[in-house]
Amino acid sequence: MPSCLIVDDSKVVRMVARKILEDLKFGISEAEDGKCALDACNENMPDVILLDWNMPVMNGIDFLRTLRQEQGGEDPVVIFCTTENDMAHIREAISAGANEYIMKPFDRAIIEAKFSQVGVL
Repeated sequence: MPSCLIVDDSKVVRMVARKILEDLKFGISEAEDGKCALDACNENMPDVILLDWNMPVMNGIDFLRTLRQEQGGEDPVVIFCTTENDMAHIREAISAGANEYIMKPFDRAIIEAKFSQVGVL
């Protein structure tokens, strides 16, 4: 079973994403900010990371840049899932190492499409 770490400061977003991804047969772990996500990755590197941009403590882009420098940090597929939808944010995310980008709000069809697009479904 592939693993997915959902990183978002919104409990509701984590809950919705968990439901969708569990239905798609992913094992799920959660983190409420980038620092907690780094700790989780150091414990057990996930196959996929669904990542919010705007979070307290450590935001998504700082998390991603740090993750990609860690041993094994180049392996997970990282999909940003955020309200930041301008081209500058998308370019910054891709150049920092994101594999794909999803706009909030999302639904099962969007998650399935993007996860298929990056080869994890």
